Formats: sequence, structure tokens, C-alpha cells
Amino acid sequence: MPARGFAALDSHGDIVNAARLALARHGSSAQTRDLVGVADFSPASSAARFHLVDINNGRTASYLVAHGRGSDPDHSGWLKRFSNDEGSSATSSGVYLTAGEYQGKHGRSMRLKGLDPSNCNAEARAVVIHGAWYVSPQMVAEHGKLGRSEGCLAFSEANLPQVLERLGPGRLIIAGKF
Repeated sequence: MPARGFAALDSHGDIVNAARLALARHGSSAQTRDLVGVADFSPASSAARFHLVDINNGRTASYLVAHGRGSDPDHSGWLKRFSNDEGSSATSSGVYLTAGEYQGKHGRSMRLKGLDPSNCNAEARAVVIHGAWYVSPQMVAEHGKLGRSEGCLAFSEANLPQVLERLGPGRLIIAGKF
């Protein structure tokens, strides 16, 4: 799904505030502070709920993103719980730091480092950013929801290059319900 485009600050105030919260809490960990990723898991997975927030002007670009199957055991399309436990297959809340890219079983991927107690096991759990066949507008059209990851932030394979290039290493992502 293409980015929803750019929206004015006033239409995404909560998202921009979440980005600013991440910077207030962990900005010293970030090498670059001009852009913050916000994964707002309040809406259903059929909505574009990952936002790249330009801190300087408040504009956002939004994308589909999957949550973990352990966060939605009934596969309703709604994230019901966060977990940082190994083996939970759930999405973790908190602030992440983007790290290096690598080629993994899902192709081009990016490592994430959890900066909060609620996501400090991200590296041990191999929670990363990657592309997935089960994240696409076609999946939403056919099933009314996306598939689920093992706790990773999974994007459509079409949008993954843009997300990775805009984020790059050393930026923050905050995940939660805003």
C-alpha cells in the first residue's frame, strides 16, 4: 500500500506527540532525531498504523504494519496484548533504536534494539523490521485484516525499501497504543 501521503500536524496530533515522547525519553540514544517511527496499534491491522513522523514539520507518511500472532491469538486483526517474553510471538511496546540492515530469512531486514523494560528482549527475540507477503492491500481486501508476525514489525514487500531507507540506523521507533 502506498504511503497515505503527508498529513497536517493537526490531523495526527497524537502520533506526533508519541514521536516527541520517544525523543524526550530516549533522544540521547538516537544518532538522528529528525524522523521518528510510530507504530500505533490502536487501530485494526487493516489500517495504515505505522507512521514516519518528520519532527521538523509534523508531516507523516503512513503504512500498513503487522503485529505478532501472540498479541492477537484469535486472529481478529486487533492487537490485544503486548509481551516482551521470549517465545510469546507477541509485539512489544516501548521505544526501539534502529540498527543495521542484514539479509535474513525474510530478505532485507533491520535489527531493532529495545530501549525500555517492556521491549528490552527485542534483540534476543530477533524482533526486527522485515517485509512479508501477508502485509498488503490485497490481504486486507481479501481477508479484512493482515496476517501476523512473530512479534516483528512486518511491512508490505512493496513499502519495505522506502521504510528502511527513510528510517536508516540510529533513529527511534515507538510502539504502543496512542
